[in-house]
Amino acid sequence: MNYGYCGKALRINLTKNTTDFEVLSPKFLKNYLGGRGLNIRKLYDEVPPNVDPLSEKNKMFIGVGPLTGTLFPGSARVNFTAKSPQTNILGDSNTGGFFGPEIKFAGYDQIVIEGKAKSLSYIYIKDEKVEVLSAKHLKGLDVFETQKRIIDDLDDNRIQVACIGPAAENGVKYSGIFCNKVRAAARTGMGLVLASKNIKAIAVRGTKDLKASKPAKFKKLIDKLDQEIINHSEYDIRVRLGTTKLVSALNKLGCLATKHFQTGYFKDADKVSGEYLEKHYKKKEKACFSCTIPCSRFFEITKGKHKGLKSEGPEFEGLAGFSSRVGISNIEDALKGVDLCNRFGLDVITTSECISFTMELFEKGILKSKDIDGLKPNWGNSKAVLKLIEKIKNREGFGDILADGVAAAAKKIGKNTKKLAMHVKGLEIFQADPRGIKGYGLGVAVATRGGDHLRSEPWFEFKEDPKEGKRRFGHPEAAFRLKYKGKGKVVKYYEERCVLADSLEVCKNTLVNMEIISYKDAAELLNSLTKFLFTEQEIKKASERIMNLERAYIVREGIRRKDDTLPERFLKEPLPKECGPSAGSVVEIEPMLDEYYLARNWNIKTGIPTVEKLKELSLHEIAKEFIDKKYY
Repeated sequence: MNYGYCGKALRINLTKNTTDFEVLSPKFLKNYLGGRGLNIRKLYDEVPPNVDPLSEKNKMFIGVGPLTGTLFPGSARVNFTAKSPQTNILGDSNTGGFFGPEIKFAGYDQIVIEGKAKSLSYIYIKDEKVEVLSAKHLKGLDVFETQKRIIDDLDDNRIQVACIGPAAENGVKYSGIFCNKVRAAARTGMGLVLASKNIKAIAVRGTKDLKASKPAKFKKLIDKLDQEIINHSEYDIRVRLGTTKLVSALNKLGCLATKHFQTGYFKDADKVSGEYLEKHYKKKEKACFSCTIPCSRFFEITKGKHKGLKSEGPEFEGLAGFSSRVGISNIEDALKGVDLCNRFGLDVITTSECISFTMELFEKGILKSKDIDGLKPNWGNSKAVLKLIEKIKNREGFGDILADGVAAAAKKIGKNTKKLAMHVKGLEIFQADPRGIKGYGLGVAVATRGGDHLRSEPWFEFKEDPKEGKRRFGHPEAAFRLKYKGKGKVVKYYEERCVLADSLEVCKNTLVNMEIISYKDAAELLNSLTKFLFTEQEIKKASERIMNLERAYIVREGIRRKDDTLPERFLKEPLPKECGPSAGSVVEIEPMLDEYYLARNWNIKTGIPTVEKLKELSLHEIAKEFIDKKYY
């Protein structure tokens, strides 16, 4: 019987071909909440510093949360965590769909995969039954084919599959793990970690019931939450457009990633927007498990060169990545680019950055056609874009140069191209220009997995209410996207909200962006679901503990304040005139960093959590480790 927590982890050692069932203590579960929290604690303890991410010493942790698989709207999330082969620091990626709940139905809070299989294999889990089966017949298959073949092989259409595509098999460092065809845990190269262990897929089938300790109260809280979501001012547009609403919204603000961030305004945004997608291609809404906000969509192209292309999605990152970022004005070409990445198992953000980086180098004459396998990747050249995606997947020709990410590509190319590589700590940044959203810029600079916006999501800077800025974060300017004062406190707050979402394993739509769930609400929900008693303060402290533990992990791998920055373009080159309300803006990163470190009680010179902070969060052993290693 499951009351939020299963209290059990499944450990699979591929080298020894053994399976163990581990009891997770109530203290461990309360201190780290679930999912992302459980994973970082295990990663810190079990994967020591300087481990080669592609060696057998690296481990994959797959974590779900107490709300996963329940009636909570959007309780579908799951985290895949390991040391990243792309960045050599924290590798972590989160996705939705239906895979996470199936792990819970099988009876686990976490799955740990260690060692390496002798040959290409896939893992089949059905409750307590665990098998490592041959995947010889799956070699080279794309994500869609792999998932279908496994479901057919096991003759059970309720099986949920997480798999890698051919990009991971070919060693692409930003290959991901994909569920339900397009549900991508694609950031930081978690697909390559699975490939390094000779694992093509993980198939899970659970038959256990989930129970609430106080079912009537839990149901009452869920009903109230559902109503609040439906009554929210953003409900309609989130159902209609999902994250694709950001294409037109950011373009109007002048901060949509366009032509590799040379500008924040794309003149053809209306032709590739979420509204255009809805009007011409969308067939129906689509949701993750148990969600009240079906923010995804099923689309179909019925004519033209891409006739017959139909799939779920895309999200904003893929749509903007293969339109404005690379200068493509034909939405069907953009949809094709996203589809190829999904099938090959590639991260759309990194792929679009690597290609737009190449396009800028070609535009500036730094690269010639002969350097790029005879291609002429000028802005909007969809043929070149689609060809480069294929080349990256195969590590063929110039694709091999791009297959390790943009930081590695710049190093290989040389010619002072490093300053044009749009990444932080080796992870490429998203499809919005930080010069127009400075809180997001700070969040990207300090994110624990590298250049990532989903570690903070400080939407409050769009509020434009100085009284609320003063009330909530101590400074009126905190509520304005083009101001920088107060943003350190804003980012700290939303980082911990994101930690909470990823640890309870629920969608950030409700808990972060719509900000419907308070810490008090979270405590009430967990107290009616689990056998534990949570206080509001315990949940806040657990969220901060997880955040500091992630920082400690990357500090141990060598990250310091100097690494918490943004590409030079965002710090020194003002957005051009056509960017309207954002024109002339740059990111004032240093004063924001000072404020952020002070808010966190980290060393302002190094960015290392202080001994006092670590002890306050009951991380005494890490405080001692940092003292012993003379980090201070």
